[in-house]
Amino acid sequence: MDTFSHFDIAAMSPGESYKLLASVILPRPIAWITSQDRQGELNLAPYSFFNIVSGDPPLVAVSFSVAPDRDQKDTLANILATGEFVVHMVPEELAEAMNITATNAPRGVNEAELAGLKLTSSKTVSVPRLEDSPVSLECRLVQTLNFGGNSTLLLGRIVYAHVHTDAFEDLSKLHIDPAKLRLIGRMHGGGGYTTTRDVFHIDRRNWPLT
Repeated sequence: MDTFSHFDIAAMSPGESYKLLASVILPRPIAWITSQDRQGELNLAPYSFFNIVSGDPPLVAVSFSVAPDRDQKDTLANILATGEFVVHMVPEELAEAMNITATNAPRGVNEAELAGLKLTSSKTVSVPRLEDSPVSLECRLVQTLNFGGNSTLLLGRIVYAHVHTDAFEDLSKLHIDPAKLRLIGRMHGGGGYTTTRDVFHIDRRNWPLT
């Protein structure tokens, strides 16, 4: 007896495939991105179709879907205009603030102010970073890719990182205690999230296996 349900992704509508895949590729890290337009107007929004995709060079990838009420998502439009952005990780204590910044506010609304978040200067980019995020990654645009669908894939190069010192077990060795970061990840649709504090360890095995 077949215990699996089977899906021909190519035959499904984009909405159906999104619903299925976003509910099984779990958990997903959240890129909480600050960006600015050319006039300096700030935007802050979270994206869970995101990850680090290369260590050398240090690259992140973020996917942006089509905005229903404007030509592009504000974040994407800003990054294309200025070439700069900052990716933040989301700690548990800022989950509600992150959710506020996910609202479909009109263009020109400062979501950081809306959520009562403090900003501080970045080191190498003009876009400010969130003062209370335990991890901030200053990034510059590398390129965007579109494969004919309704999403744009953006690659950014990490050029500077800010990590809260309290999160390190051993700063000299760059050893971090994930539980101290208290990050959250995205789960299924409908507001599902998870914490990242339930960690278990498996030692990597060398060849030949014994």
